[in-house]
Amino acid sequence: MADAMQDTAVRTSRTVRILIYLILLLFGLFYLLPLYVMLINSVKPLNEITGGGMMNLPQALTFAPWAKAWSSAQIGVDPTGLSPYFWNSIKVVVPAVVISTILGAINGYVLTKWRFKYDKILFGLMLFACFIPFQIVLIPMARMLGLMGIAGTTSGLALVHIVYGIGFTTLYFRNYYAVFPTELVRAAQIDGAGFFQIFWRILLPSSGPIAVVSIIWQFTNIWNDFLFGASFADATSQPMTVALNNLVQSSHGVKEYNVHFAGAIIAALPTLLVYVVAGRYFVRGLMAGSVKG
Repeated sequence: MADAMQDTAVRTSRTVRILIYLILLLFGLFYLLPLYVMLINSVKPLNEITGGGMMNLPQALTFAPWAKAWSSAQIGVDPTGLSPYFWNSIKVVVPAVVISTILGAINGYVLTKWRFKYDKILFGLMLFACFIPFQIVLIPMARMLGLMGIAGTTSGLALVHIVYGIGFTTLYFRNYYAVFPTELVRAAQIDGAGFFQIFWRILLPSSGPIAVVSIIWQFTNIWNDFLFGASFADATSQPMTVALNNLVQSSHGVKEYNVHFAGAIIAALPTLLVYVVAGRYFVRGLMAGSVKG
């Protein structure tokens, strides 16, 4: 009797598990459906799309839409396609991510291991900065960039993202360093180690998980940003997202949906690759930060 009940329980558990997997599979397929539509239509001739076969597989496979989106007279302002704007985004993302991550790590180190008067108030103000709407800072930031002489440049756009990202990176590193053994820092001070020696040799080498979180977070936000790029960049320094919008809006008469789909995939590929390659480290870093925080 006991064996029969146990077998029944095992079969029920297996059935429930299969149902859960099927439901998750359906949700996954539904979530990936837009990506499927973009991929298959980016390698079709335009007449196959306009003929009502958007969900069908391509009958005549072509990569001409990709070439046209990447390098062709489609954007209007600059007749070279998305390629120069891709490199504009790289010029903005790389320094902004690196500098904001390093500054956030130093801030987290200072706020946890070098306590000073009003340090909690300072951290609260930096945390408050994370929740300031983008629209509020547009005019003051534009004024400051103009006074500094870097308005309408990739350097100015990188500076905007550095300033706006420091609050987030500080929050991540501060929570991560909060329970880092302070005794190690005190021992290093007794041995004569200075401020930056302790940071570079003790804290930073153990900061891999949270550094990955900070880098992925900043990279994704900066690469996908549209508002700051449209507000602070000129025609030659626009990032990828603004150029993609111009690509879609520049069509006169016939909408080249295959080119638009290809351009959207090109714009999304870097963030997609980052999450595919480092997604599991992002989750581990978040878990480590939550435990340590």
